[in-house]
Amino acid sequence: QVQLVESGGGLVQAGGSLRLSCAASGRTASNYVMGWFRQAPGKERVFVAAISWSGGSTRYADSVKGRFGISRDNAKNTVYLQMNNLKPEDTAVYYCAADRYSLRTVVRASTAEYNYWGQGTQVTVSS
Repeated sequence: QVQLVESGGGLVQAGGSLRLSCAASGRTASNYVMGWFRQAPGKERVFVAAISWSGGSTRYADSVKGRFGISRDNAKNTVYLQMNNLKPEDTAVYYCAADRYSLRTVVRASTAEYNYWGQGTQVTVSS
């Protein structure tokens, strides 16, 4: 099992920045592809960004490219999502997730490929 706890959400004005953190524990968390997803009210949970277990490969949703950056510190078992130039449409609950299998080399965007989820952290961007 991998346990995930997100933090860093909050209320920010449009154009502002936030950094989300996801602390992982349990099985060797550093061996997993990690992803960030978000879910707005009444909408499906969608992919935001993901990073390979080594940190050498990343993937982003088109809607956040150039504004968000994902990184990880395996020594701290923590994954980060730096969010810049936030827009009201970024408002959602943000979830951290760990890949279904360890040591996979492909960074995937489907929720079905992630087996471990945090409880989520709310991000609200005001206009």
